[in-house]
Amino acid sequence: MHRREVIAGLASAGVVAGGGALAVYGVPSVEELTGEGNDVPDPLEIETIDAPGSEAGEVLVPAPDRATFVDIFGTWCPPCVEQMPELAEANDRIGDEVLFISVTNESVGETGSITEDELVDWWDTHGGDWTLGLDPTAELTERYLAGGYPTAVSIDAAGRVQWSDDGRKSADELVAGIEQALEAEDG
Repeated sequence: MHRREVIAGLASAGVVAGGGALAVYGVPSVEELTGEGNDVPDPLEIETIDAPGSEAGEVLVPAPDRATFVDIFGTWCPPCVEQMPELAEANDRIGDEVLFISVTNESVGETGSITEDELVDWWDTHGGDWTLGLDPTAELTERYLAGGYPTAVSIDAAGRVQWSDDGRKSADELVAGIEQALEAEDG
């Protein structure tokens, strides 16, 4: 067979497949093509702990009025401990521009795997100095965990995840991920 005949045959198959997809699924809307108007999950209310850089209370994740950076960690997780200095540096560099929060889904309290005092001591020992949150139902963890601990997630002000990755990251990688959410706000 000649090369032109093969190319023409492949092109014809592509046209037929594309026409079939249009017949079955219809013409996509601008919202479907751009991602605009897609439903985003409602923000979750996350309890925050009184610890260095954090006040007791509640925050919405994602924040309804600005970009959000979430670090999902466990006190039992060696890469999470190793990443704490990188998180501190990223927070120093860009934290004021976003809701910067680290969240654990460990059971905290009298019957939990860790007491609140132990969590605060862990946080202080490892240099935490930003918002510390609890996810006892693991709803936030289930929504955003990218596969393993730690997981870093950057969410734009509209509630769309712009970057997510698991494993230990450098401060430069974390800042670059956060900037993707900030750029989505500006764009």
